[in-house]
Amino acid sequence: MFAGQMACELLNFGLKRWIKEERPQQMHGKGYGMPSSHSQFVSFFSVSLALFLLLRHQPSVGHHNGAGAAIYPTYKQSTLLERLLLSILALAGAASVCASRIYLSYHTPKQVMVGVLAGAVFALVWFVSTTILRRSGWVEWSLDTQLARLVRLRDLIVTEDLQDAGWARWDERRRLMKHKKKT
Repeated sequence: MFAGQMACELLNFGLKRWIKEERPQQMHGKGYGMPSSHSQFVSFFSVSLALFLLLRHQPSVGHHNGAGAAIYPTYKQSTLLERLLLSILALAGAASVCASRIYLSYHTPKQVMVGVLAGAVFALVWFVSTTILRRSGWVEWSLDTQLARLVRLRDLIVTEDLQDAGWARWDERRRLMKHKKKT
């Protein structure tokens, strides 16, 4: 999602310089106002998060560590309803940011709506593109390159449960430290 957010930033930079629409008269800010970058970014983030939670995320029921021992999640798996509610919360948060841009007179309603549309459409394009790249093996191929291995680039989206992975590793290290102290 980070790469997509950065690509969305580049899209906004280009759109502002292509459209060249000023901000509202009462706003004495720098830069062009069309499209609203805040609206575009929160729209991209919230739509991307919702797509991930509802279509790509697969809660694990447990996995194996390198030694073959089963590691089970240390928390309750999120249900589809919980993921749906989180998606709605993210979209509502984005809507409040968009409303604030108009309320504070940083942007016109049209500038905010174009930002929302650009962010949402780009989120859909990014999601479909990454899905195609993942299914065709390009993501896996790129992770095997020397550069990706050098910078320890990983695809945690589908191979690890982020919520549990960090906790499990921390807990395992803590147990090893306690065991070393006893011996």
